[in-house]
Formats: sequence, structure tokens, C-alpha cells
Amino acid sequence: MLPGRGRTFVRETPGPPGAPVVLLLHGLGATAALNWFAVFAPLGARYRVVAVDHRGHGRGIHSWRAFRLADCADDAAALLEVLGIERAIAVGYSMGGPIAQLLWHRHPERVQGLVLCATSRDFRGRAEPRMLDRVMPPVIGGLALASRLVPGPVRRRAIRRVLSGRVRDPDVLPWIASEIEGHDPGAIIQAGRALSHFSSREWIGKVDVPAAVVVMEQDGMVPPSRQRKLAAAIPGATVHSVDGDHGACAYRPRQFTTALLEACASVVARSAGRGA
Repeated sequence: MLPGRGRTFVRETPGPPGAPVVLLLHGLGATAALNWFAVFAPLGARYRVVAVDHRGHGRGIHSWRAFRLADCADDAAALLEVLGIERAIAVGYSMGGPIAQLLWHRHPERVQGLVLCATSRDFRGRAEPRMLDRVMPPVIGGLALASRLVPGPVRRRAIRRVLSGRVRDPDVLPWIASEIEGHDPGAIIQAGRALSHFSSREWIGKVDVPAAVVVMEQDGMVPPSRQRKLAAAIPGATVHSVDGDHGACAYRPRQFTTALLEACASVVARSAGRGA
């Protein structure tokens, strides 16, 4: 329970004693488990790992308030407070990238470093149509028009029908369905719209903590050129490449995990050099 905010869901791996903390912030339409399943064990061998479901996603906070990325950043700061974590390395994927950036912008005392994956400093006017089509197919989008009125079983059946035509491995379909059945479709659509208005251009160059950007070189949703512009805008940010598309965290897990571990290690080393 986050005081004054609501009840959320967190996955946590304790890591070695005294290890740095990585806070994993997932992408639009995903959950902590769906986005990060491949990296929990490798990261957990080196770090304390905390991964949260964002509001409106999975078992995250469900609210009648309109979805705001800033609220997700504030949720993350409140979570660190509840867990007694002074500072963490914020690791954001896709939509989680803006949330990580906002966490630094709004709560800089909580951020030891940034690792930004498959994301950008500017999504204005470009993100919503492509991303929503990926995570909210027409049949589910139709249900979203009355998302809080549609009976749960009806929505769950629709989700499973859509997934059956999209998931490559039928053995994991029940697990994926169970993760996203908790989504609030209306909140997901609002999240896509919020993302399409996000820009950190005015302040991203002021980031004063070590940062790394993991670039998906075949990304068709967030162009690699935009990912590299993000890296260039942050003083001293390192770049770590993955030969994969926007879903590389799931479909190229080995390559993605290697790049993510390198990025986190780079941020930790530079943080140690600053006495953090």
C-alpha cells in the first residue's frame, strides 16, 4: 500500500547484501513480469531488484483519475519510501523511460542513476497510434469504450482470443493472459495519449547522475535515431546496442540481458566514482 495513492504490486529480489538497488519500470501495456521476466535472475545476482506494475496495468494502482506519467513517477518515489530505499537506479523500458526521466526530474534525491531502454526524450505526436495498436488491438479497444462497465469475464475472453493469434508460444499464453487481464483498458488508452504528449527536451540535458541508454537497433516503434538522440542529450551517457526490435526484452532475451547488465554496471561504476 502506498499511502494516499493506493495498492500496487511489486516483484522483488533481495540480491547480495548491500547491493545497489535497481528499480524496473515497464512499458505501455506490459507488466513488471512481462517486461522483465528474462532479467530478474541475472540482475538479482548483482543487485537488489524492485519491479512495480504501473497504475492501470496488471495489479498496479487502479484509479478513477486520468492516467498521468507524472503520477507513475510519484508512485515510484512513494514505493522507494515505503521500502526504505534511499536511492535507486531507475531502469525504464519504452514508456518506463519517460517515467524514469520524470522520477529524476521530480524526485532527484531518489535517483542514483538512469538506464533508459528502447525509449526517447520526445514522443510527441508519434507514440500513440503505433503503440496502442500493438498493445490494444481493435477488439479490446472497443471494450475500452466502456472499460469500467464491461464484465470481467467478457473482457478476459476477448483478451485470450486476441492473444491466441499473436503469441508465438501457446504454452505461455495462459501466463501472458493472466498478467494483462488486470489491465484497465481505459487507463491503457489514456497512457498511450499521455505518452504521445511527453517531451523532456527542455530539461533532460540537466541530468546530473550517471546514465546509460540501451538502443534497439531494429526498433520500428521508437526509431533508433531517437534513442541515440536521447543518449546524446544526457551528459556522459553511454550507449549499449541490441540487435533487436521494440520487443527485444522478450524475443531477444539473451542479447537484451547482456546489454542491460553492461549498462547497469557502467552506471554503478560511475556512481561509485562520485562517492554515491
